Formats: sequence, structure tokens, C-alpha cells
Amino acid sequence: MKLVLVTAVEEFEKEVLKIFKKANIENFSSSDIDGYKNSPALLMASSWFSGEKSGNESTMFFSFTNKEKIDDLFILIEEFNNNLETNNPLKAIVVPVERFI
Repeated sequence: MKLVLVTAVEEFEKEVLKIFKKANIENFSSSDIDGYKNSPALLMASSWFSGEKSGNESTMFFSFTNKEKIDDLFILIEEFNNNLETNNPLKAIVVPVERFI
């Protein structure tokens, strides 16, 4: 069993749900998060008040699942990112789970 985490900007939430379904990952959770980039020029240019920092509304999805489903998920995410026209690709990581109840 492994833990997979996927982050996406809010605009891609429906697409991520479709990707999870295609990968046969039926049990997962999500949480709203704010995504930030630490580029000072980007932060200064994106805010009306230069001292104000704001993040992009994003969603983090996570699931405890098996390796085969994660392999399928990564293939689907790579396909999605390869056809992306914005600079906001889906990000995914896998964390091994040593123990669980």
C-alpha cells in the first residue's frame, strides 16, 4: 500500500476526478489548499498591493492504494500534462506506507 498525493489548481478539479476514475481509484479524499510560487517578481506583479501575498486556489487529492493503480494514475496525469496549454500542471507524489491499521 502507498499514499499518492495529487495537487491541481481549482480549474482542473473535475479533470482530476475523471483521471482518478479512469485509474480505478475509487476511495480518495480531497482538501482545498492555496498554492504559492516563491518567485518575487511573480508575487509583486500579481498583486495590486505589492506587499500582499496571495495564493492560487488549489485542491489536494490523496488516496491509500496499490502500486498498479498508481502506475495507471501517473500515466494518465502525464498524458493530461502533455496536452496542457497553461503553466499549471498536475503534480503527483507517492509515499510508501510502512504500517497501517
